[in-house]
Amino acid sequence: MAGIGIFYGSDTGHTEDAATLIQQLIGEENADLFDVAKIKDASVVNNYDLIILGTSTWYLGELQSDMDNFRAALTDVDLSGKTFALFGLGNQVDYSDYFVDGMGILYNFLKDKGARIIGSWPVDGYDFASQLSLTEDGESFVGLALDEDNQPDETPERIAEWVEQVKSEAGIS
Repeated sequence: MAGIGIFYGSDTGHTEDAATLIQQLIGEENADLFDVAKIKDASVVNNYDLIILGTSTWYLGELQSDMDNFRAALTDVDLSGKTFALFGLGNQVDYSDYFVDGMGILYNFLKDKGARIIGSWPVDGYDFASQLSLTEDGESFVGLALDEDNQPDETPERIAEWVEQVKSEAGIS
């Protein structure tokens, strides 16, 4: 096992763009990038020490369809003890009640499968109502929250800070 696998599901391209920037910041030689729509065997996650999953939230708090299918495929994969970091995209203004709920769905799934999840992110600077993607204390998201509709200028800096945080928490130099 080695390195980092970045897996994303994207309809509009925003999640793919975020995943690509994450890979660039980690170093393309250190991280493989996967569109989950093209994965034939979900057990590929077992090839990595750190798995980063990225999804958007659609409709009334649902996972992006390709990521939902990937999650279903992961049901039969032993994820206990595996290290994951999550990032999610949403619209905190128009969909405040469902902001980054897709990330919360992944978090709960992975937690139930015994995975270790790192990379929580502070809620400061966001205005939303949903609670699904929050840590138990409600002071952080379970991963990096991005809003390309209302705060696109914040994205590069948030990703850069989060990547450094995740690398530190994962013990990667």
